[in-house]
Amino acid sequence: MSMNNALQPQAGAETAVPSVFQLTLRPDNIGVITIDVPDEKVNTLKAEFAEQIGQVLQQAQRLPGLLGLIIISGKPDSFIAGADISMIANCRSAKQATALARQGQTTLASLSGFSVPIVAAIHGACLGGGLELALACHHRVCSLSDKTVLGLPEVQLGLLPGSGGTQRLPRLIGASKALDMILTGKQIRARQALKMGLVDEAVPLSILLDTAVARVQKGWRAKPRLPWQERLLNGPLGKALLFSIVRKKTLEKTHGNYPAAEKIIDVVRKGLDEGSASGYEAEALAFGELAMTPQSAALRSLFFASTALKKERGASAKPRDIARVGILGGGLMGGGIACVTATRAGLPVRIKDINHQGISHALKYSWDTLDKRVRRKRLSATERGRQMMLISGTTDYSGFERVDLVIEAVFEDLALKQKMVAEVEQYASPQTIFASNTSSLPIGQIAEKAQRPEQVIGLHYFSPVDKMPLVEVIPHAGTSAETISTTVALAQKQGKTAIVVADKAGFYVNRILAPYMNEAARCLLEGEPIEHIDKALVEFGFPVGPITLLDEVGIDIGTKIMPILVKELGPRFASPDAFDALLKDGRKGRKNGRGFYLYAATGKNDKQKKVDTSVYTLLGVIPNTTLKSSAVAERCVMMMLNEAVRCLDEGVIRSPRDGDIGAVFGIGFPPFLGGPFRYLDRLGATQAVAQLSLLQQQYGERFAPCERLQQMAEQQELFYPPIVDKE
Repeated sequence: MSMNNALQPQAGAETAVPSVFQLTLRPDNIGVITIDVPDEKVNTLKAEFAEQIGQVLQQAQRLPGLLGLIIISGKPDSFIAGADISMIANCRSAKQATALARQGQTTLASLSGFSVPIVAAIHGACLGGGLELALACHHRVCSLSDKTVLGLPEVQLGLLPGSGGTQRLPRLIGASKALDMILTGKQIRARQALKMGLVDEAVPLSILLDTAVARVQKGWRAKPRLPWQERLLNGPLGKALLFSIVRKKTLEKTHGNYPAAEKIIDVVRKGLDEGSASGYEAEALAFGELAMTPQSAALRSLFFASTALKKERGASAKPRDIARVGILGGGLMGGGIACVTATRAGLPVRIKDINHQGISHALKYSWDTLDKRVRRKRLSATERGRQMMLISGTTDYSGFERVDLVIEAVFEDLALKQKMVAEVEQYASPQTIFASNTSSLPIGQIAEKAQRPEQVIGLHYFSPVDKMPLVEVIPHAGTSAETISTTVALAQKQGKTAIVVADKAGFYVNRILAPYMNEAARCLLEGEPIEHIDKALVEFGFPVGPITLLDEVGIDIGTKIMPILVKELGPRFASPDAFDALLKDGRKGRKNGRGFYLYAATGKNDKQKKVDTSVYTLLGVIPNTTLKSSAVAERCVMMMLNEAVRCLDEGVIRSPRDGDIGAVFGIGFPPFLGGPFRYLDRLGATQAVAQLSLLQQQYGERFAPCERLQQMAEQQELFYPPIVDKE
């Protein structure tokens, strides 16, 4: 049976209902409600649907002999992807947002209180409000498709589930599993959902509707009992211990920067302690409060920005179709790029390396990545084999005459990259695009000797390629619009968020990262301990500290980029001379086990690190904490913010939006702050200039506020339009 047939109800009597919810009565007296939001790729819940749900349930209630209802999606690969986030943006007060949550709770209560069994038949994404709707149904069945995922990701928007999710989920699967789902926003696949009791059955898509019908025909059935571990945790002592541990671990991860996490814990606890009525009220009030927080506003702005970027071409021209991709270099970057091209974009990849060892390394990268998915039962062994067959290798240019775009990932050497351009122009077709994964060399110089410079572009990935979501697309002055749009389209197929940046030293991400890292280095040379510096920036909200990041990137890589930035942009990018001693001592970072930290393997895939105290002797430093964590963070972050504004002023980035996405997705700028420009708007240009001026007096001219920021302070300007109260 085809997928579409599997999701279509059998022919029967139909009644006229609102367009989003189509009710069909089958011959066996089971009603099927099909959700299909017109002109949208996926279903999302909107506030105006509340009335429509009520109407369709009233119509169902009037059907004589109705045995039950099944709720399915009319979309091919999506159940309900969540609620329409713009509803929250339209709220101007916590009171309005609370009312929105109460409306959702009331609407879904009409499902849970319906007089006959309702079964949710889930295929595809069932997230946020979609899962809350499914939880309000009496039973849930789902397809075993890889496309089926269930989750409550509201915490990632600085919110909590506002339509009953914080109350229904703990009672269904137990408090510990529910808290894990809600606090992380993780997506659960079908087999895992079945094991934890989130769904009653997980079956092939071809029999999804039949399974839902059979579930209705069984009539009312008692909910399965929770496992003994969850029942134990529901007792007074178990509950106290569980919530104490969860709260402690949450604060260790969030450092108090994400208020939604603490609210989730409070609301779930209140519902379990005082009953559902109190829990629902607490949920609605907390939702209203969180919707008005700057953290939620920032996280939602990132969501809208990344969604918009996924729809943009990067240039006015229509992108060319890409059928095959070539990759030069089988190292860590080349292997990662090959992996995402084959496994996410689904495109055949031809890897060229100077020897078979490099090709084997690249193939192993993809195999290991896919094998993890097979072990976690997220991918079948057959599918792993099919995806691996998309990747092939060569030590010459055989097969490159058929590739549409070549991504070069060789060493950072200008002459070598120019040689690669010439060889691709010789062996590939005249239409082939050449994209360089350089992190520092100007694209214009790489294209300098090209026969077709309009087809040369930069495509800067971040390591590890399969995990980092950002890519910088860098056209030089002569790159054609078609080349830009085609390259952006490929990056999007690879699952990347692409920003188009100017061909200037350091591009955008490395340019704003360099002064941040340099300032951390200066703090170290002043005597601040390594772990104190790292902890200060982690507490500020970065995923790792700057010293750890330098070890991860590679001390040798960092020192190659800095001279280029100094030459093009001036002495504020100069790294301390004392750091030359690290390279002379053979320290490269994690890659060779020695950097600022020592890395010792303690297991198959586990590495522990500890500060290498001999670094202090090498640098002539006596470690002693003199600055508060907040002062360390301020010095590093203000250097980054100032440079980000310069990048906008010089046209390195096209908009504050692109700058925010680049910083958050590329280097882990704290998402709850929304990016450098959202954060500057929150601080205010006047305050930012005052902080920089004070730091300038204390530490030197590198902190001098840039001209654009000073002008904005004088004119009280913002980077983003202010929100105007519609009332």
